[in-house]
This record gives sequence, C-alpha cells and structure tokens, in this order.
Amino acid sequence: MSQNRRHQRRFAFQVIYSLNFSHDATKDALARSFDNFWTEEDFGENPRESFAWSLVEGVLDHAEEIDAVIVKHSQHWKINRIAKVELTILRLSLFEMLFCPDIPFKVAMNEAIELAKDFGDDNSRTFINGVLDAAAKGAERDQR
Repeated sequence: MSQNRRHQRRFAFQVIYSLNFSHDATKDALARSFDNFWTEEDFGENPRESFAWSLVEGVLDHAEEIDAVIVKHSQHWKINRIAKVELTILRLSLFEMLFCPDIPFKVAMNEAIELAKDFGDDNSRTFINGVLDAAAKGAERDQR
C-alpha cells in the first residue's frame, strides 16, 4: 500500500473526525477543514485533486447509505451510540469498500485496523473488524 495513500487516508480520517464536532458538515466546512490541515509539503499543491479530498467528499456525499450499512452490520447499534473514532473509521472504510472499486475490501479493512490502532482503544479493532467483515460478506453476497 502506498505510503502516500496511507498518509492521505489518515488525513481524511482527521478531517472527517473533526466534522463530527461541527454543526456545519457542508462542502464549505470541508473546504475550511482541508485548508486548516493541508500542507503542500505533505500532500502536494492541489487539495481538491487529492485522494484525501475524494475520501472525505465521498463520505459526506454517501453518509446516509454508509450509516445504514453500519447499523445493519453492527448488531443494531444506533449511530449516536458508537464512539466518534470508531464511527469515523467505519464511515471512511465503508466508503472505500462500497464506492471505490479500485480498492479491494481487504485493503480498506486493513487500513481501518491501522487507523484503529493509532486512534482507537483496545476494543476498537475488534468492533471495527466485525462490522467491516460482515459488510464485506454482505456485499459479496449481493454481487452474486
């Protein structure tokens, strides 16, 4: 996995996480968050053409669909009861799994576990892995 993609995925996680605490989860808020965190040295010149931008924008655009998958595969946990770190990782990873055909499920799941190691607690990895594994199996069944 490209270190650049991993770095941008981590950046996307941080932006999406920060939007959890904003009452303004619009594209304008997204642009402001990117401007606050983006550095040319780390990511290059144009944030709107980055992998990170496509992830964050995609999560915002598909939030309802993604959240429905989370509820379906999380033993019926309510979205507002899931910790923000875990919820953000799930949203990001499920966007990749459901809407990025060039990213294999296994890669999205492994990257989610890496984010959980860095940002979650001891139970995060198990919960995230369980939800993503169930979602992957469900998506594979739907494709048949």
